[in-house]
Amino acid sequence: MATPSELLDLSDPAVLRDPYPHLAALRAHDPFVWHEGLQAHVASGHAQVSAALRDRRLGRVYRDREPAQDWATFNWLHADSILDSEPPKHTRLRRLVAGAFGRGHVARLEPRIRAIAEELVDAAGPGSFDLVEAVAEPLPVTVIAELLDWPHADRHLLRPWSQAIVAMYEVDPSEQARAEALRASSDFAAYVDELAAHRAHHPGEDLLTDLVQARDAGDALSRHELVATVVLLLNAGHEASVNGLSNGIHSWITAGSPAVDVEDDAALALLVEELLRHDSPLHLFERTATADLEIDGRPVAEGERVHVLLGAANRDPAVFAEPDRFDPRRDPNPHLAFGLGIHFCIGAPLARLELQQSVRALLRRHPSLEVVEAVRRPTLVLRGFERLVLADA
Repeated sequence: MATPSELLDLSDPAVLRDPYPHLAALRAHDPFVWHEGLQAHVASGHAQVSAALRDRRLGRVYRDREPAQDWATFNWLHADSILDSEPPKHTRLRRLVAGAFGRGHVARLEPRIRAIAEELVDAAGPGSFDLVEAVAEPLPVTVIAELLDWPHADRHLLRPWSQAIVAMYEVDPSEQARAEALRASSDFAAYVDELAAHRAHHPGEDLLTDLVQARDAGDALSRHELVATVVLLLNAGHEASVNGLSNGIHSWITAGSPAVDVEDDAALALLVEELLRHDSPLHLFERTATADLEIDGRPVAEGERVHVLLGAANRDPAVFAEPDRFDPRRDPNPHLAFGLGIHFCIGAPLARLELQQSVRALLRRHPSLEVVEAVRRPTLVLRGFERLVLADA
């Protein structure tokens, strides 16, 4: 019988091209199992992933990269972020950031998001176009940049910086990826630090100003926390949308482009949830046990790691009927694309809004599409396309 490491070998190019048969085989073998290759417990069933994400004893424990003097900036960008902290620090940071988000920034941006999506789809023009380059990448980057009032002349820096940093989230990044991440984290942090200092003396009507001014019972974000929060918002704030749109539209097309009334808000919302479920933009999330515990009746010792496989959970037949089938009317759809528990994605409402407006604009102009070229990134943790060239069918 094949071992878990053989059923899911993350060094196998076939797994990166199409992980779902391998995830299904692992889940059928055991939905919560020790993976010798990863040196971690792996949760692949919906119930097991949900239990792991909800268990407060499984925390985000950031481990500094070494040598520390080289990785200093990269390390504090993560250690001082919401994503890689736990209560009470996580509670404090999330409360301060959520307060800034709660001032109506997302709602205020809805007309602008709609206009950006329509402009980008129109600019793609007739004939074939690369969805990633034309719409999926520029839309969320533009939205986050406008939310923070990032200088127009330097917005082209954001996507390369983000891609270089998030490349380190893969299981075995290359030496080139490591070098690029070091440069990007240093340049990104320095730029944000300078911009925040300027905004402290020249406040505006934007989220960065709100973060600079954020106070709660006399508490505030420290300098490192502020920079780490902005970098996280720019990284996480657009990766889900970029990959969610390209992965999802590819799923929709390969499913035969089932008809959806995109003028119907309810129908559009269901479609977007299925885009997120069927080919999830984030596949692997890591937790560390801060105490002895059990998941699915199995012991997890303090200090051991648990990898939750969101893409596997989102195709669990115990929860989703015909899970490999793309169904734009699937309801209910309890997918875990944005996580669960205290680390549920704080930007989920913005990502959903971006996906709804971009899908509506795209399918209004191109109600029937075909794939001309599809080039996957050689990654699994953040699954997406390098290129997805489409044309009217």
